[in-house]
Amino acid sequence: MANLSLTAMLNRCFRYSFSKAGLRSSTMDLGDGTVMHIWVPKVHIKSKPTLILIHGIGANAMWQWNDFVSPLMSRFNVYVPDLLFFGDSYTSRPERSEQFQAQCVMRVMEAHGVTVMNVVGISYGGFVGYSLAAQFKERVEKLVLCCAGVCLEDKDMEEGMLQVKSVDEAVSILLPQTPQKMRELMKISFYKPRKGVPTCFLNDFIREMCSEHLQERKELIQALHKDRKVSNLPKITQPTLLIWGEHDQIFPLELGHRLERHLGDNAKLVMIKNAGHAINVEKPKVLLKHFKYFLIDTFRPMELGIHSNGCKTD
Repeated sequence: MANLSLTAMLNRCFRYSFSKAGLRSSTMDLGDGTVMHIWVPKVHIKSKPTLILIHGIGANAMWQWNDFVSPLMSRFNVYVPDLLFFGDSYTSRPERSEQFQAQCVMRVMEAHGVTVMNVVGISYGGFVGYSLAAQFKERVEKLVLCCAGVCLEDKDMEEGMLQVKSVDEAVSILLPQTPQKMRELMKISFYKPRKGVPTCFLNDFIREMCSEHLQERKELIQALHKDRKVSNLPKITQPTLLIWGEHDQIFPLELGHRLERHLGDNAKLVMIKNAGHAINVEKPKVLLKHFKYFLIDTFRPMELGIHSNGCKTD
């Protein structure tokens, strides 16, 4: 019993939950030193639209999307990839950009016979989702970005917009290696952080989920911040819904407004009150409501009656 891991047990529960919802685990060798793991429908129903859920920097896809898969399966063919260096996905290639991540996601989707899709990305997954929409304009129909600071600029860190003052500090918190750093991450991720989480559980989670591919994950975060300017960010043309936690401390709400301005009429921003960065954990039902409303409705986002100027949703 000494080796009993609550994190490993939860991971098995999530696997069972995904399978019960109608997904199966698929691992594919893309042939260039890159292996992608993805959850795919056991049966792909052609009459349903396809939806990809892309996770952020964290444990793996299951931990971030477990509350969403089952409710979305009735309306969509849901695909949930593990990005490179998460779950069972990895590469021996040197690329670390979100553009390369997006290309690998598209290649694994093509390998499963899917050519047109809707995309939802949270946090880092939103960077990858945005890149999918920019690189594969004809393939991505609608895009939802949750707390994804794709309009981030190098100077934002220096000018004090973010909680962290350097990329190295961001890495130390986003990839926690001690219980203290794990508590810091929880504090800035949640509007109401859970208190009193036992240190033994934090150590267990770090050992099971935060120690693999540590150097490569650091490089992913470093690549994200390198020479980043809004002026270099391509303007995507797909209908885009931006969803932000009112109290996001990792990518503050201002970045959502900035992205909405950048995209113009193709995008609308919804702010969720009493939520931080981890809106998928804090407000899953609210998030689901917006996903369904935007993705299933045939109207463009500006016709949905969603407005960013002071609008709060609970």
